[in-house]
Amino acid sequence: MKNVVKKGIALSMTAAMICSMNVFAAEATVVGNDVETVAEGEYKDTLIWGQGADVTSMDPHQGKETPAVEVTDQIFDTLTVVNPVTNEVEPQIAESWEQTSDTSYTFKIRQGIKFHDGSDLTAEDVKFSIERAINSAAVSYVIDFVDSVEVVDDYTVIVNLKAPYAPALRNLSVPFTAIVPKAVVEADEEGFRQHPIGSGPYKFVEWKQGDSVKLEAFEDYYAGEAATKNLVMKVIPEAAQRTIALETGEIDLAYDILPNDISKIEENPDLTLYDAPSLTCYYISMNMNKEPFNIPEVREAINLAIDRELLIETIACGAGQAADAIIAPAVYGYVSPGAYEYNPEKARELLAEAGYASGFDTSIWVNDNQTRIEACQAIQAMLMDIGINCSVEVMEFGSFIQATSNGEHDMGYFGWVTSTRDADYTYYSLEHSSQQGPAGNRTFLADPEVDELVEIGRTSTDEAVRMDAYGKLSVKLKEINNNAPIYYNNITAGSSNKVENFVMDPIGYHKLDQVKVLK
Repeated sequence: MKNVVKKGIALSMTAAMICSMNVFAAEATVVGNDVETVAEGEYKDTLIWGQGADVTSMDPHQGKETPAVEVTDQIFDTLTVVNPVTNEVEPQIAESWEQTSDTSYTFKIRQGIKFHDGSDLTAEDVKFSIERAINSAAVSYVIDFVDSVEVVDDYTVIVNLKAPYAPALRNLSVPFTAIVPKAVVEADEEGFRQHPIGSGPYKFVEWKQGDSVKLEAFEDYYAGEAATKNLVMKVIPEAAQRTIALETGEIDLAYDILPNDISKIEENPDLTLYDAPSLTCYYISMNMNKEPFNIPEVREAINLAIDRELLIETIACGAGQAADAIIAPAVYGYVSPGAYEYNPEKARELLAEAGYASGFDTSIWVNDNQTRIEACQAIQAMLMDIGINCSVEVMEFGSFIQATSNGEHDMGYFGWVTSTRDADYTYYSLEHSSQQGPAGNRTFLADPEVDELVEIGRTSTDEAVRMDAYGKLSVKLKEINNNAPIYYNNITAGSSNKVENFVMDPIGYHKLDQVKVLK
């Protein structure tokens, strides 16, 4: 085994029929042969990375999906930022802040920040951006705790909250709250979406939809020019093809390595594998606006029919953990409601009670990601075992997001990352009745008790009260069974050994401005 970078605690694993993989504990170290670096080497002027899906929108207040953020996070900055290693909130556009009351923060904006068109970033841009994000149906859930923004002077803003909100600073670090140039957006919003202008380390050059994105280092970036002049993102939907492209040198960096390709990278002396527990949960949403998913017994039966451990063993090659909630254990606010039982016999009994003794026909929608498709095919067989005839419908990622936001699906297979590392981010967007559709609640759940518990978790500044609410909420959601949490995965990436300074973010929003590639 060569050149493996791991973070966090290793998970126990079982050999799977499609892959073999060894995992062990280490703390952000390189295992095996040392990777030689050149102190004074010649570096390439272009870094090329491959990812599994295209950008859904270049507008940071629209494109919240990870494939979009992996690109736009290089173009835009936020008021605050969370250090991916320490998990601490740090300054970015805001050089400092002061909490003046339970519901008010005063931010000092860093002077001298330029947008890519050469204009100055000021408090007016901050106010405009926050208000614009609040008004976006796609991302408002992450920022609508804000009541108002006051401009004190060119470099001071006061952010007033609707109520006390413990994770406020973390939410303001999420890329969907990025600061955009007010004048540019107001003058031509559609033009901005086609040719985004931010204040981040890279400026936009070109987007060939379905193929690639090109970015160029911004010379006037406040923190100093990026280490590599050009970035190119290539869309490579097939994970196996991303691995091949890495092996052949077509790309320098590959995201989301297929589980059964991990050993190929581990054993290749020219490549490095990055591997860490993620903050992502994979789950099935059941559309409660459609029959028979409006029947509690049907939803419970589906949860009981899924053998999560088998899915992890065969689809994830053991690199994961069975999910009992839609937030991962590393997220603040996680409380286990108890493991989901695998009991197909009881599932059949529940279907009979619901009037579906002979089963029913339905479908599960999934985007064009090979691992997700294979997971759905396995689930399809498990549901067939209890009499449910379930087709698997594969869709392009953008179409999948749009159609499920519209509530056209019976069931959908999703991955959700808790981007703030705080439970509110997930519970509010996926479970609160006000967030149905594009914001994330694609089960269309509307339950007063769930709403109340979510709101207590959002507004209390007492950690004991928050944790009590989240404990009750996790139990309640397991009783409702509107979602079927499947597993928490490991996040992976592979690179050439010529790549330097790559730091993997457990959320998946990998910053690339310090990354260099030796020739």
